[in-house]
Amino acid sequence: MPSQAALLIGEITHARPEWEQLSSTLTLKASLFIEFPNGTREQFLQHCKSGIYDDVVVIYRSNTSTKYTGRFDSELVSALPKSVKYIVHNGAGYDNIDVPAVTEAGIAVSSTPVAVNNATADVGIFLMIGALRQAHVPLSSIRAGEWLGKSTLGHDPKGKVLGILGMGGIGREMAHRAKAFGMTIQYHNRSRLSPELEDGAKYVSFDELLASSDVFSLNLALNPSTRHIIGAKELSNMKDGVVIVNTARGALIDEKALVAAIESGKVASAGLDVYENEPQVDDGLLKSSKVFLLPHIGTMTFETQKEMELLVLENLRSAVEKGVTENRMSE
Repeated sequence: MPSQAALLIGEITHARPEWEQLSSTLTLKASLFIEFPNGTREQFLQHCKSGIYDDVVVIYRSNTSTKYTGRFDSELVSALPKSVKYIVHNGAGYDNIDVPAVTEAGIAVSSTPVAVNNATADVGIFLMIGALRQAHVPLSSIRAGEWLGKSTLGHDPKGKVLGILGMGGIGREMAHRAKAFGMTIQYHNRSRLSPELEDGAKYVSFDELLASSDVFSLNLALNPSTRHIIGAKELSNMKDGVVIVNTARGALIDEKALVAAIESGKVASAGLDVYENEPQVDDGLLKSSKVFLLPHIGTMTFETQKEMELLVLENLRSAVEKGVTENRMSE
């Protein structure tokens, strides 16, 4: 029987012992990019062509793998060995994988949606409070020795309507936390949730969500149909003085339109953890005192990172032993 190999691209930081324990099931191969951190996409493509990965059945894409291989697009997918049947991806977002391309190649892809829910929702609430209180100004002032500086009165979350676009796991955790602040929750999804999952949240149309939310939170995946789902038109249809929170993907929002809406006062403030062209951040956002910024730290806790790695390994084991990928994703 031919050997079955698992190819690790990037690093496993917290679940290395569990990865090594899988050697009883698989031949484990570490990508050369681990040994050569300056490895490039071109080198990876050459390794694929050389045949050294020809027994690889499953690829573990760590959350650092993109800096080595770049996006898993049609070019890269076509270079993968025909033996590859599964990609187990460490991350909830999967915009760095061309899902239609890998699906066409007969490769199943899984992600780690459940593991990121709590940490990301925590950051979402942090950003919401920071934006409501316009915390950037006092935080900057005290470090500059100016005490309050130009700080102004903020707003309480209590009594506000939180509109959630994308009521998946993270969105529901946001809703759960926001209730503790006395907020009313409404949401829009492609399809309505069951009453149990709604947990008191009100299902509304996309247009109503735009028009009636005091705080607007984006919690959906980025794909061709959701890119710039919030642009100038959508911003103009929101309440005057709306607060926008984004912990999902930066390109869900047209950043130039957001900057213009903030400068005009249409958007009172924003709390952002993600950006359209990371790691670059639009100058209009950086210079605005109305924007509370974080550098994409939504899942940056020890507990969450370990849980994500363990979930990827569960997905890997399931793929190899059962021929089924848990947490499979699709467009």
